[in-house]
Amino acid sequence: MALLLQVALASGQSGSGGGILIEGRFDRFTTDELGNVYALRGDELELFDKRGQSWLRNSVKTFGRIAFIDAFYSLKPMVFSPEQGQLAVLDNTLSVQGSIMNLPRMGYPQVVLACMSVQNSFWFFDERELVLMRMDAQVRQLANTGRLDQLLGFTPKPTSMQEHDSRLYVNDPGQGIHVFDLFGTYMRTIPILGASSFEVRGERIFHMVPGGFMVYDMRSFEIVPVGMSGEVPHDLRDARVERDLVYLLRPQGIEVRSLQRRP
Repeated sequence: MALLLQVALASGQSGSGGGILIEGRFDRFTTDELGNVYALRGDELELFDKRGQSWLRNSVKTFGRIAFIDAFYSLKPMVFSPEQGQLAVLDNTLSVQGSIMNLPRMGYPQVVLACMSVQNSFWFFDERELVLMRMDAQVRQLANTGRLDQLLGFTPKPTSMQEHDSRLYVNDPGQGIHVFDLFGTYMRTIPILGASSFEVRGERIFHMVPGGFMVYDMRSFEIVPVGMSGEVPHDLRDARVERDLVYLLRPQGIEVRSLQRRP
C-alpha cells in the first residue's frame, strides 16, 4: 500500500445541523471511541478528527474493494476485502502493520465477514461452513460456534458483526442481532430487524433501519429515534455515535452533530 501522507488537509465546514461537515463523496465510514473518522473513497482511506480536520490519507491500491473497516482499536483500523479475501491491520499512519493476510491461501476461501476481537485476534464468518471462528494474529483458531444453522434452527444471513465488551454481535437483518461470547457460545438474539448497519456502545445499540436512525436500550428493551441537533436528513446513508457526537454519512460528506440524550 502506497502511503500518501498529508497533515491537516482540510478543515470541516459548517453542516446543516449546526455541526461540522467533512466534505467528500465517501463510500463508507466508521469511527472509533476517540471520535476519529475513517472515511473510504474508492481505494483511498482518510482519517479525520472529530473537528473535521484530516490527519492522513492512504491509497490502498491492489487490495481489492474494501467492504469492512473496523476501528475496534483506536488508530489501528482493520480493513477487509471479501472478494479477494484480504485482511490487513493498519497502524496510526494508516500503513499496513505486519503483512496483508490472504485468507484463501491460508485455507479460508469462503470468509465473507471479519471484525477485530480482544488480544489482537479476529472473528471470521465462513459462508460455506456457516460458522463463526475466533482466530489469533497468526490465524490459528481460538473458538468455533459450530454450524449456525444447526445451532439456531435456521440458516442465518449475516451482513456485519462487531465485538463489544467480550460479546460478539452479528447482524442478521431477517432474524435480528445474534449475540455470542468469546468462546463462540450462543447467548441470545436481539429483536432488531432490517438493520443495514449497527454499532454497540455501552448498553445501547445504534442502528440504521428504513424508518431512520434508532437506538435500542438493552436494559429497558425500548427502541427510539436517536436525538440529535437539527432535523434528521432525508438523504442519510449511514450513521454512528461516539460519546456526545452523531456522525451522519450523506451524499455530500459526513456531518458531525451534537447528540441529544433523552431526559
